[in-house]
Amino acid sequence: MLPPSPAETVVDHEPHIYSRTRRLILLFLFCLAQFLDSFNNSALFSAIPALEVSMGMTESQSTWIISGFQLTFASFLLISGRISDVYNPKTAFVGGVSGLAVISLCAGFVNDTIPLIVLRALTGIASSMTIPSALTLLVNVFPDPLEQARAIGLFGGCGCVANVLGLMIGAMFVEWTSYHFVFWFVTIVATPAALACVFVIPPEISKTKGNLEPAGAKWKSLDLLGITILTAALILFIFAVTSGSTDGWASVMVLVPLIISIVMVIGFFCWETIIPVDTAAIPPRTWFYHNFSVLFGVALFPFLWWSTVFSIFTTLWQNVFEWSAISSAVHMLPIGVAAFAISFTGPLSRIFSPKWIILTGLSLCMVATVLLALGGGKPEEYWPYIFPAFFVGSAGAMLTYTHTNIAIFQAAPSSMAGTVGAIFNGALQFGSAIGLAGVSSIETSVEARHGGSHEYSGRAATFWFLFAIMSIEFISVSIFYDRSTDHKPQPKHGDPGTPARRSTDSDEKINDAIIEKADLADLPV
Repeated sequence: MLPPSPAETVVDHEPHIYSRTRRLILLFLFCLAQFLDSFNNSALFSAIPALEVSMGMTESQSTWIISGFQLTFASFLLISGRISDVYNPKTAFVGGVSGLAVISLCAGFVNDTIPLIVLRALTGIASSMTIPSALTLLVNVFPDPLEQARAIGLFGGCGCVANVLGLMIGAMFVEWTSYHFVFWFVTIVATPAALACVFVIPPEISKTKGNLEPAGAKWKSLDLLGITILTAALILFIFAVTSGSTDGWASVMVLVPLIISIVMVIGFFCWETIIPVDTAAIPPRTWFYHNFSVLFGVALFPFLWWSTVFSIFTTLWQNVFEWSAISSAVHMLPIGVAAFAISFTGPLSRIFSPKWIILTGLSLCMVATVLLALGGGKPEEYWPYIFPAFFVGSAGAMLTYTHTNIAIFQAAPSSMAGTVGAIFNGALQFGSAIGLAGVSSIETSVEARHGGSHEYSGRAATFWFLFAIMSIEFISVSIFYDRSTDHKPQPKHGDPGTPARRSTDSDEKINDAIIEKADLADLPV
């Protein structure tokens, strides 16, 4: 039998029950952090045209205003998740929100390109500290599966709503004040939120079994070498795929970091099989928890759909149709409305199998993507094609996102909440970054042969590419998702009785020896 994890949380034993008012306040604070993380990305879509004019940015530099945040956010999620599981998630959460406030304040005063890109990268690190810690705390606050499903759904819904509201708020700041307030808005919201968290989050909710261990034991259980290898690999990989669309996929600046990152990822997984399972950042057994791997694959998709829609239509409407930033943001409203409404469907996962809900979400996205591929290149095509596609597609993406999120937390022990949250959100960001690089390359190559950026053919090709990805996802979930563990309790960390743990020959021999010894002990002398 495996020893318990040093990061085992109180949820695995006797959960603390808090008043309804306090739980709602805590949920609001966690959702606010998720809102700010998504806002940090989406609001910049409206501000980038103003930034390009004000700072004289090139196209590749303006791309890195977005990519710099995504790169560090995705790359540092795992180490943030481990810190939340091993140390104090409250400290990580408050530190992340406070970091957002300070860095955003500084970014608002910057008027040069390179310092702004650096600050955007630091913002990504601060944001990465908030998500795994918020999920760890959220799982502790709502141990009941039904309440937990509802809370996780709302938590994800706030991020999706922030994607659209970020566009609108950013557009209003750009039109009526200046782009500086896009950054200062985060400071204005994050500062009181961080102060409130210090007093509202109870100390006992953030305690783990590892808190009682010496600092040296905690330090060793972080798996710093493994995390460093994987973080460096992810930085190089995301840098390569985001640079491919601007520098060319055959350039040295793309191929060298891409090859090195792949070698480092292989080295990371080899290292994880060598070290003790309790100190591994991602124990190999994680991928064998029921449906964990297939759910990880599904998580690569939702943010890719939203990001593709935002990037294609904000550019088309502002640069080709010459719509204002506010008008473009208003036309995006159906995405936010549909996503927010679907975020309340979390309890459905306790009634129906997540498999059927996820397949329904993917089906809706496929229908919407076909509509976007067939029409949208003219202003008059907004109502017959774009409007219904935004509603149906965003509802499908949110349905997929919400119930994949809920299912992946139910698949793994609650003591791994921080790490699972990091893996899930990392998959969302990786799918978005890698997919956008592919989408950009397809759009550019098709437009070069069919009328340039003022024609819709390149954009239509990207939606057919998305449709192909969704078809693969649909087939994978249909075949590989196993419904036998639906609506069953979460596995305990190291519990050999759970279906998630694959027994080995040595385990069976040890168990046989124990049973034989017990039988001999019962024999009369």
